[in-house]
Amino acid sequence: MKSSAVSDKHEALLRPDAEAVQEPGKRSSAWRNYGYAWVTAAFFLLSLVGHWLFGWFAFASEQQAHGQPIEVSQYLIQMTRDTLENWQSEFLQLLWQVGGLALLLYVGSPQSKEGDDRKEAKLDAILRRLDPEGGQRLIAELDHRYPRR
Repeated sequence: MKSSAVSDKHEALLRPDAEAVQEPGKRSSAWRNYGYAWVTAAFFLLSLVGHWLFGWFAFASEQQAHGQPIEVSQYLIQMTRDTLENWQSEFLQLLWQVGGLALLLYVGSPQSKEGDDRKEAKLDAILRRLDPEGGQRLIAELDHRYPRR
């Protein structure tokens, strides 16, 4: 009877999470699914609009101080240059740090999986100790389903 209870637990581990399955009749919302992306996009747009708005005030003030006419074409050139400089120095650096790290984690670089092998060995040992036959079978099923790198 013990092995039946243990194998039921093993089967539950291999089944998809019940909470992850969407309830019938309930629609998924793009606002909810991508909430972090929407908030990030809103912050980005607000900061970009603020940058250009306050850039206009600074440009107009500088032009008046030098007795120059305020020309929109000159403002657009200057602000585009300033925006691209900011993106090059900050945004692209951060993008590489986050994107590069995510890529390295995905491909499984040695730095990204420093503790994974040790954790897997510990979990394997626990499963073998709790149920020697069923644990080994579960480990084999999991290794087949999720190959180790």
